[in-house]
Amino acid sequence: MLAVMAIAAPIFVFYVVSVISLILLVFALIVQGVALVHAITQRGDAFPAIGTLPKGGWVAILAVCLVLTLLFRGALNIFGLIGIAAGLIYLLDVRVGLRDLHDGKGFW
Repeated sequence: MLAVMAIAAPIFVFYVVSVISLILLVFALIVQGVALVHAITQRGDAFPAIGTLPKGGWVAILAVCLVLTLLFRGALNIFGLIGIAAGLIYLLDVRVGLRDLHDGKGFW
Protein backbone atom coordinates (compact mmCIF):
# COMPACT_ATOMS: atom_id res chain seq x y z
CA MET A 1 0.00 0.00 0.00
CA LEU A 2 2.82 2.40 0.83
CA ALA A 3 4.55 1.68 -2.50
CA VAL A 4 1.40 2.61 -4.42
CA MET A 5 1.13 5.96 -2.63
CA ALA A 6 4.79 6.72 -3.34
CA ILE A 7 4.24 6.14 -7.06
CA ALA A 8 0.98 8.10 -7.27
CA ALA A 9 2.26 11.18 -5.43
CA PRO A 10 4.60 12.48 -8.18
CA ILE A 11 1.88 12.13 -10.82
CA PHE A 12 -0.51 14.13 -8.66
CA VAL A 13 2.11 16.77 -7.93
CA PHE A 14 2.76 17.40 -11.64
CA TYR A 15 -0.97 17.72 -12.26
CA VAL A 16 -1.35 20.28 -9.48
CA VAL A 17 1.66 22.27 -10.70
CA SER A 18 0.28 22.34 -14.25
CA VAL A 19 -3.16 23.49 -13.06
CA ILE A 20 -1.64 26.27 -10.93
CA SER A 21 0.57 27.35 -13.84
CA LEU A 22 -2.46 27.48 -16.14
CA ILE A 23 -4.42 29.56 -13.62
CA LEU A 24 -1.50 31.99 -13.27
CA LEU A 25 -1.14 32.22 -17.06
CA VAL A 26 -4.82 33.05 -17.47
CA PHE A 27 -4.57 35.64 -14.69
CA ALA A 28 -1.51 37.21 -16.32
CA LEU A 29 -3.16 37.37 -19.74
CA ILE A 30 -6.34 38.91 -18.33
CA VAL A 31 -4.46 41.56 -16.34
CA GLN A 32 -2.19 42.45 -19.25
CA GLY A 33 -5.03 42.39 -21.79
CA VAL A 34 -7.31 44.63 -19.74
CA ALA A 35 -4.47 47.07 -19.09
CA LEU A 36 -3.54 47.15 -22.78
CA VAL A 37 -7.11 47.73 -23.97
CA HIS A 38 -7.58 50.47 -21.39
CA ALA A 39 -4.33 52.17 -22.39
CA ILE A 40 -5.28 52.07 -26.07
CA THR A 41 -8.71 53.60 -25.48
CA GLN A 42 -7.50 56.58 -23.42
CA ARG A 43 -6.68 60.06 -24.73
CA GLY A 44 -2.99 60.63 -25.38
CA ASP A 45 -2.79 64.05 -23.75
CA ALA A 46 -4.07 62.73 -20.41
CA PHE A 47 -0.95 60.69 -19.67
CA PRO A 48 1.51 63.60 -19.35
CA ALA A 49 -1.12 65.51 -17.36
CA ILE A 50 -0.89 62.96 -14.54
CA GLY A 51 2.92 62.82 -14.71
CA THR A 52 3.49 59.37 -16.16
CA LEU A 53 4.91 57.87 -19.34
CA PRO A 54 3.23 58.91 -22.58
CA LYS A 55 0.48 56.78 -24.04
CA GLY A 56 2.79 55.23 -26.63
CA GLY A 57 5.19 54.13 -23.91
CA TRP A 58 2.51 52.36 -21.91
CA VAL A 59 1.00 50.73 -24.98
CA ALA A 60 4.43 49.51 -26.10
CA ILE A 61 5.35 48.14 -22.66
CA LEU A 62 2.03 46.37 -22.20
CA ALA A 63 1.93 44.98 -25.75
CA VAL A 64 5.49 43.62 -25.60
CA CYS A 65 4.85 42.03 -22.21
CA LEU A 66 1.63 40.44 -23.47
CA VAL A 67 3.33 39.04 -26.58
CA LEU A 68 6.27 37.69 -24.58
CA THR A 69 3.95 36.07 -22.04
CA LEU A 70 2.07 34.38 -24.88
CA LEU A 71 5.27 33.44 -26.70
CA PHE A 72 6.91 31.77 -23.71
CA ARG A 73 3.58 30.36 -22.44
CA GLY A 74 4.10 30.96 -18.80
CA ALA A 75 3.42 33.45 -16.09
CA LEU A 76 6.23 32.14 -13.92
CA ASN A 77 9.08 33.08 -16.23
CA ILE A 78 10.73 36.49 -16.08
CA PHE A 79 8.68 37.96 -18.92
CA GLY A 80 5.39 36.82 -17.40
CA LEU A 81 6.29 38.29 -14.02
CA ILE A 82 7.36 41.60 -15.57
CA GLY A 83 4.13 41.63 -17.56
CA ILE A 84 2.02 41.05 -14.47
CA ALA A 85 3.89 43.83 -12.66
CA ALA A 86 3.49 46.26 -15.58
CA GLY A 87 -0.19 45.47 -15.93
CA LEU A 88 -0.86 45.88 -12.23
CA ILE A 89 1.11 49.13 -12.05
CA TYR A 90 -0.91 50.48 -14.94
CA LEU A 91 -4.26 49.34 -13.52
CA LEU A 92 -3.62 50.35 -9.92
CA ASP A 93 -1.76 53.62 -10.49
CA VAL A 94 -2.12 55.08 -13.97
CA ARG A 95 -5.75 54.07 -14.54
CA VAL A 96 -6.75 55.62 -11.22
CA GLY A 97 -4.95 58.85 -12.13
CA LEU A 98 -6.65 58.95 -15.51
CA ARG A 99 -10.03 58.33 -13.91
CA ASP A 100 -9.47 61.12 -11.40
CA LEU A 101 -8.41 63.46 -14.19
CA HIS A 102 -11.51 62.75 -16.25
CA ASP A 103 -14.02 62.76 -13.37
CA GLY A 104 -12.62 65.73 -11.50
CA LYS A 105 -13.97 64.25 -8.27
CA GLY A 106 -10.71 62.98 -6.85
CA PHE A 107 -9.95 59.59 -5.39
CA TRP A 108 -12.60 59.55 -2.71
